[in-house]
Amino acid sequence: MEERRQHERRRTDLTVEVFDRYSGRCLGRLADLSSEGFMLCGSEVPAADSVLECRLVPHPPLHELGEIELGADCLWSRGGSDGQLGWAGFHIIDLADSQAAALEALIALL
Repeated sequence: MEERRQHERRRTDLTVEVFDRYSGRCLGRLADLSSEGFMLCGSEVPAADSVLECRLVPHPPLHELGEIELGADCLWSRGGSDGQLGWAGFHIIDLADSQAAALEALIALL
């Protein structure tokens, strides 16, 4: 399969949780991240084609970066079965200039 990503995704074993900004619901944890998108895993991942306003919340040792707010389009989603985690892939569609530097700093530390 041909790789269509223009930016390398950085995988992480560090904890960065993703929350819906409006409901406050935890969507899952980052599995990987680039300046254009991310993949998350969680018990109840969003459906494909949903557009969400998200907060990325780094846990120690990355917590000093602070939260990052962005808009994301869920391109695909695979729910988990029998207690397994689900996965979802997102394209970042809205990122304020003030948040872009924080996102790049997070990517650099992964």
